[in-house]
Amino acid sequence: MSRTATRVAIVTGGSRGIGAAIAARLAHDGFAVVVNYARNRACADQVVGTIEAAGGRALAVQADVGARDGLKSLFDAAEAAFGGVDVLVNNAGIMKLSPIAGVDDESFDAQVAVNLGGVFRGMLEAANRLRDGGRIVSVSTSVVGMKLPVYGVYAAIKAAIETLTPILAKELGPRGISVNAVAPGPVETELFLSGKSDEQVAAMAAMNPFKRIGRPEEIAGVVAFLAGPDGGWVNGQTIRANGGVV
Repeated sequence: MSRTATRVAIVTGGSRGIGAAIAARLAHDGFAVVVNYARNRACADQVVGTIEAAGGRALAVQADVGARDGLKSLFDAAEAAFGGVDVLVNNAGIMKLSPIAGVDDESFDAQVAVNLGGVFRGMLEAANRLRDGGRIVSVSTSVVGMKLPVYGVYAAIKAAIETLTPILAKELGPRGISVNAVAPGPVETELFLSGKSDEQVAAMAAMNPFKRIGRPEEIAGVVAFLAGPDGGWVNGQTIRANGGVV
């Protein structure tokens, strides 16, 4: 990773949940952070304000990662503000749960556009614009292994990301760029909790050996390891950060 300039990270979907925790942790570790958001500027500004209050550097940038030019605009903003990019964290995602028999075209297309298209275009942009020695970390899901009902489309797309990861790792290896994925289990975020009853959340917690669901900061710690100096020899891997649920 570049030692001649400030290390710079882009975190897609960085305004809330796991993304906000990742942005804060990377800033704590010395990165200048581009905090991407789709619609909620107030939440992104709050993340930036917290980082700056702690002495870090951050910038909120609006972009729809599901759009064709979304990732390009993020890299443009990062380069203009900080001079380059060392780390891309593909975190942004949406989740629309349904039995496979009940999935409609709108739900399917939206998840493909953001969860697959956004990550793929992030990988593509990063492959061409990351500084040598950089890192790409994509957020997958442990449901790929758990294979839970109603998660079919979401899990299938994340499985595609886990396949893209080692392929890109081999392609970018000569430049010293590592490519990995982190696959959380259930984590206490708005995305996970939305639409679930207390009983459903408790049932998910009971499936875990630790008898709880994860915290965003725990996932951020794994991402920070992969983005930092101690994670340099980990490449092409999916790390299941889930407390042992699968």
